[in-house]
Amino acid sequence: MTFNDWHTVRLADLIQSAQPGFATGERADDGVIQMRMNNVTTNGELDWSKFIRVPTTNKQVQKYSLKSGDVLFNSTNSPELVGKTTAFLGHKEPIVFSNHFLRLRTNGRRLDPQYLARWLTKQWQLRVFEKYCTQWVNQATVRKEDLLSLEIPLPPLDEQRRIAAILSRADRLRRLRRTALELSDGYLQSVFLEMFGELENYVPLGKLVTITGGGTPSRKIVEYYQGDIPWLTAKDMIADYISDTQEHVTAEAIKKSATKLVPKGSILVVVKSKVLMRRLPLAITKVPLCHGQDIKSIQCSDRIAPEFLVYVLKHNTPNLLNQAEEQIQKV
Repeated sequence: MTFNDWHTVRLADLIQSAQPGFATGERADDGVIQMRMNNVTTNGELDWSKFIRVPTTNKQVQKYSLKSGDVLFNSTNSPELVGKTTAFLGHKEPIVFSNHFLRLRTNGRRLDPQYLARWLTKQWQLRVFEKYCTQWVNQATVRKEDLLSLEIPLPPLDEQRRIAAILSRADRLRRLRRTALELSDGYLQSVFLEMFGELENYVPLGKLVTITGGGTPSRKIVEYYQGDIPWLTAKDMIADYISDTQEHVTAEAIKKSATKLVPKGSILVVVKSKVLMRRLPLAITKVPLCHGQDIKSIQCSDRIAPEFLVYVLKHNTPNLLNQAEEQIQKV
């Protein structure tokens, strides 16, 4: 069965209950944890660092406690955040939830709760809930009836679980990567300060290097690619040093195109490739060569060593990757 074979079903036919939480302005150090709007992230995760405890009655705990497999839909929030969703997977003590949420309990024989939470999070990312919002001042709400009227693609239950598991693993890898980059940033900064101390004067990189763009000789002229001058593309960037390339061009090809011959010792940087979402490919050429437009080359002045600049660029890659990730999340 493929994606196109999946039929859609109204949420109302798959949800056993959709229960709003309760409001309280009180606090109690010995109370019960209450999930609130800021406890659910835009990635569909629970943030346990900001929870509060509230006084409750036994009746409230019985009625509003969360069970493993419950889905929390943030039905009331600011217009851009209403619709955040998470799947609750259990906790060591009772957890209740505020009136800003709807607690969704699924028919477990037809709809996997983690699959539902993932799907609702995707709808929020697509801004689907904005058209259902009733808005006043700075708050907006999605009515339970409108939420339950949505139709969800419904693959077989095993397939739902498989999809949810894949997405959970992807989230875990992103979190690990983000944590590793943050730790790397902090560690490298402390080592740098220990070695060099606080620097009072910095020199703009533009005063230390020259950057050269690339180009592609015409593929229509076969003779251009029958020379002995290395011509580099992103697929050649598999080592720290480049001594040769898969393709070679003639001096005439360089003369008749935008590509330029760059000297030995130039730093090569990939600037256009899907690999930039994972790493920043860098290398130093050990021979004169030219390169395509997906590469930039950096020629260092005698004030900075290429190897040192490569080290600096590589260890600033976490910042570049984080910026790229932030831009993707805004799309």
